[in-house]
Amino acid sequence: MMTATTAAAAKGRRRDGPARPPRGGKGRRTSAGPLFVAPFMVLFVLLFLAPLGYAAYLSLFQERLIGGTAFVGLDNYAQALGDAQFLHGVGRVALFFLIQVPVMLLLALLFALALDSGLLRLARVIRLGIFVPYAVPSVVATLMWGYLYGPDFGPFAQLSRKLDLPVPDFLSQGWMLGSLANIVTWEFVGYNMIILYAALRTVPTELYEAAAVDGAGAWRIAWSIKLPALRPALLLTLLFSVIGSFQLFNEPKLLMNVAPDVISSSYTANLYAYSLSFTGQQVNYAATVSFLLGLVIVIASYGVLLTANRRRTS
Repeated sequence: MMTATTAAAAKGRRRDGPARPPRGGKGRRTSAGPLFVAPFMVLFVLLFLAPLGYAAYLSLFQERLIGGTAFVGLDNYAQALGDAQFLHGVGRVALFFLIQVPVMLLLALLFALALDSGLLRLARVIRLGIFVPYAVPSVVATLMWGYLYGPDFGPFAQLSRKLDLPVPDFLSQGWMLGSLANIVTWEFVGYNMIILYAALRTVPTELYEAAAVDGAGAWRIAWSIKLPALRPALLLTLLFSVIGSFQLFNEPKLLMNVAPDVISSSYTANLYAYSLSFTGQQVNYAATVSFLLGLVIVIASYGVLLTANRRRTS
């Protein structure tokens, strides 16, 4: 039987509602958030902020034959802004960006639209075939294309000789930038295609059905529905391309062994910083060049975002 005390307690619970959790539970829940974020923050500080701060510290000093390491303030930055090798490297990668990125993003867009149309047979096989080059390491891809470009034993050269045609010199001064652009395009078309294709798969099918009811064809749907829906994804791929283009390193570094007369140690700004640090032992000046290159990337990325926002608001 229920005692009087038990009945009173039950009546009290009915009146006051369900039992409340202990007051200390909320504090434990709020303190759990920083604990989950802590591993990332530790790695972020140790692997990003600390090296960045140390590089900034190094850029303010200079190694001298007499007197050793001396504090020079912003003298290294003033020297880098007047360094013709650094400026030419930045200009070369800017030209590379203007040539390579539009071609790469256009191909990625066409492949994504073709796969999303549902008209291709073996669409999964085709999608995998386009994406596979991205899975190939850039070092392996550059070595492979370096062999294909070879003027002596490369397949293009051999085919040209058999057909009594001039042998194309893909590693010459006039062809080198285009050859590098071809390698990078082959590597990253699949990566950008996957991003755009994933964005297309999020578009509600009801929009396509409504457009088809209104008499819109496949081209009209692609132009009026799919392309506007792809703007955020295209902006994302464009930002990634800005960062990747100005950091161009692996491909020219490896092809420099094949065409040393064409690709110098300052062919790109990133390669120039590497050569200063590990070949010329100018660590302080290399840190300065790296910081200026990062500033160029930030400015270029901000310019892309600002242009995109202005077009969106207009």
